[in-house]
Amino acid sequence: MPSNVRLFGLATCDTTRAARKWLDGQGVLHVFHDVRADGLTRATVEGWVKQLGWEKVLNKASTTWRELPADAKEGVNQNVVVDLLLAYPTLVKRPMLDRDGNLSVGFKPATYAELFS
Repeated sequence: MPSNVRLFGLATCDTTRAARKWLDGQGVLHVFHDVRADGLTRATVEGWVKQLGWEKVLNKASTTWRELPADAKEGVNQNVVVDLLLAYPTLVKRPMLDRDGNLSVGFKPATYAELFS
């Protein structure tokens, strides 16, 4: 089992809460990082984008994305997405699970069971 597990998300997000509950129920020691309250570092976001691709990290279904001005959404690409995610951390798809540098996005109990088996 990984020795370093971090879960990134929002404390108010139902999916993040479900992932935290699952981890706790399985006895998986982890650190929770609220992207809104705790913020994000450039190195963290750049690592996510490098490993997963920016399209998988950016949550275009979020309320934050829908409320952005059109000019902020136009032309989003690899070159500007890190700055956008740092300015609006709630645009990160969640939860983001980091298990010793191995990332997975979203939460499904069966997927987590596989990841921690």
